[in-house]
Amino acid sequence: MRPYILAENNWKNLKEQRFELAVLPWGATEAHNYHMPYGTDIFEADAISAAAGKIAWDQGAKVIVLPTIPFGVNTGQSDIYLDINMNPSTQLAIIRDVLTVLNRQGIKKFLILNSHGGNDFKTILRELGLEFPEMLLMSCNWYQALDRSLYFDVPGDHADEMETSLIMYLHPHLVLPLSEAGDGKEKKSIISGINEKWAWAERRWSSVTEDTGIGNPKKSNAEKGEKYFHDIAQKVGQLMLEIAHADLKKLYK
Repeated sequence: MRPYILAENNWKNLKEQRFELAVLPWGATEAHNYHMPYGTDIFEADAISAAAGKIAWDQGAKVIVLPTIPFGVNTGQSDIYLDINMNPSTQLAIIRDVLTVLNRQGIKKFLILNSHGGNDFKTILRELGLEFPEMLLMSCNWYQALDRSLYFDVPGDHADEMETSLIMYLHPHLVLPLSEAGDGKEKKSIISGINEKWAWAERRWSSVTEDTGIGNPKKSNAEKGEKYFHDIAQKVGQLMLEIAHADLKKLYK
């Protein structure tokens, strides 16, 4: 039993245990090119939150990692078979219920570890911050924590070299040979402001990519995934440690 993983704990252990920070990993269930599992974002969230939680726990942080939410916002993928969508309004309701429990039981620090690009929790946490003014509500996107160009050769943002390398390290039995993967070619918008990233519209996924991937995965390998995974875990673990030890009355200096 890992004491920082809620799903593995029992009442005997938790009856007297108290935590400072609750972490909610959040993934998605969706196609990841031809060669990757639908649960890629879930597997990544599970592994990174657990590894980071251990790093923080071993340095004295009272952190508890909650079970991963397996469904994310996939509104732009409604025509891709069994991509499961959870609307932002549903996410709001789920987070509100979780925070109600944590707040009542004295856990005042909350972090969403996001593993899916379609999820965006900022506006949700802004709204809930008014309902739970004594709590510190945070989210992070682990895939933005490091400069990926230091680890991988080809850029991308879905089922790419980074994600493929990670799952080749974490769950190699779930990755098909790279010869079966699509090249992850992305079609760009005809609107310049979107390409320049100062304007936004949701991507219609099946119009943007033929294989559901964005970014060529052909240079992926488990060694790259292992190095990146351990560095990401260290980075997120340090974040958990800082949050757990933070004085809520002295968050700025």
